[in-house]
Order: sequence, then C-alpha cells, then structure tokens
Amino acid sequence: MRLIMAVIQDKDSNRLSDALVKADYRATKLASTGGFLKAGNTTFLIGTEDEKIEDVMSLIKENCQSRDQLVAPISPMGGNADSYVPYPVEVQVGGATVFVLPVEQFEQF
Repeated sequence: MRLIMAVIQDKDSNRLSDALVKADYRATKLASTGGFLKAGNTTFLIGTEDEKIEDVMSLIKENCQSRDQLVAPISPMGGNADSYVPYPVEVQVGGATVFVLPVEQFEQF
C-alpha cells in the first residue's frame, strides 16, 4: 500500500479529480498554497495498492500539464532593490509535484 501526495495547480484540480473518479480511485483534496508564487494549489492524497501506482501517476501526468504564465514580482520590503525587476516575468507553472510514500497500516472506519 502506498500514499501518493500530488501537489498541483488549482486550474488542474477539477480535471484530475474527474479522471480519478472515472478510474475508480478515491482521493482527498486539500487546499494548499505554494511558497514561490504564493498562489493556490491543491494537494491530493491518494491511497492505492503498489501495482496501481503507475496508473495513478499516468492520470496525474495526463491531467496536470505545466504552462507559462506572466507573474508580477513582489517588491522588496527593506531588501536589496538593486536586483528588483519591476515588470512581469514569465515563469513555468502547473504540472505536479508528486511524493509516493509507503503505508505501514491502513484502516477505514
């Protein structure tokens, strides 16, 4: 048994949720916030058998694509203003950060 933790962009949340339900996987969705862009994320907790990990990973990969986005930088507060860029910067967002953890015990009540 494994626990898959997938941190994805909010824009991909509904698409991944629908794909998991359609494939008969149960998941718990948690609202989370990214540290770099300070933007909303969704963290999925998915428990599954070892032999189904690749199937779940494929669903995540198919439904959580990275994309480029313009982001307005945050002005420095008391920091070094020499490196501050006052115009939007294009960064890559989306995709998924996935952790696969072993589960010692699983109970469902």
